[in-house]
Amino acid sequence: MKKLLLFMISVCFLILLFFMSKEMEEKGRREQSLKGEPSLKELLNIALQPVGKTMYVWGGGWNEEDNGAGEETRRIGLSPLWEEFAQKQGAFYDYETTRYQIHQGLDCSGYIGWVVYNLLETENEKEGYVTKASQMAKSLADKGLGDYTKNKQVTDWQPGDVMSMEDHVWMVVGACQDGSVVLLHSSPPGVTLAGTKLYGKDKSMAETLAAKYMAKYYPHWYEKYPDISCDTTYLETAHRMRWSSKILQDAEGLRYKNAEEILMVLFGETYYIP
Repeated sequence: MKKLLLFMISVCFLILLFFMSKEMEEKGRREQSLKGEPSLKELLNIALQPVGKTMYVWGGGWNEEDNGAGEETRRIGLSPLWEEFAQKQGAFYDYETTRYQIHQGLDCSGYIGWVVYNLLETENEKEGYVTKASQMAKSLADKGLGDYTKNKQVTDWQPGDVMSMEDHVWMVVGACQDGSVVLLHSSPPGVTLAGTKLYGKDKSMAETLAAKYMAKYYPHWYEKYPDISCDTTYLETAHRMRWSSKILQDAEGLRYKNAEEILMVLFGETYYIP
């Protein structure tokens, strides 16, 4: 009788543990659902936040030791110092005179590192994502965020792709029908939409789109800094990190849209702007 009682108590205890584990699992699912899965649209919207209000500063976003993410790129949200500094700059801003004023703006690596941190993290002062521009695509892929492709094998560009060149890193917004690419980057004078050139064309579709959207949504910046063109080496020499579909949701189907359609989604436009 005593053995039977002990057996029944053990069974009840195991059943209780089972239901407790199920409840914890369900609680985890509810919390994840409330937090929301990161999405491709969210990534690009975050990347747009510093546009037109953040200057390019050599070393901006790095720590004092210059070996990793600094204070601003391990925090959620824009630093008020960035816009404050940008508002004081004129049309002939010279980044050579502001080297290592690391709290005043972002360099290319600092910018992409800040974007990734604000996408994936929910608390300040966690480990950052800033690293050398030439290594950033590989570094993010090594963290399990996506697939890495060397420049010689890159034949297409999708929104969110992180592209590492020898001395620069940038993010794809979308590809145009003529093969040019609209992108986001921090490059002198600052964080901006830009478009790649094409051989034999006076102005590519990407250059036209980037100029149109900068003029419409960031007129004060564009009036001072109208150059939004990037040379063809951006498409010829950059290694790629493409986000895993398991990491980034894409309910809007941005991966299957061209640059113009993507920009319309990001800026909430429901009709074509001539």
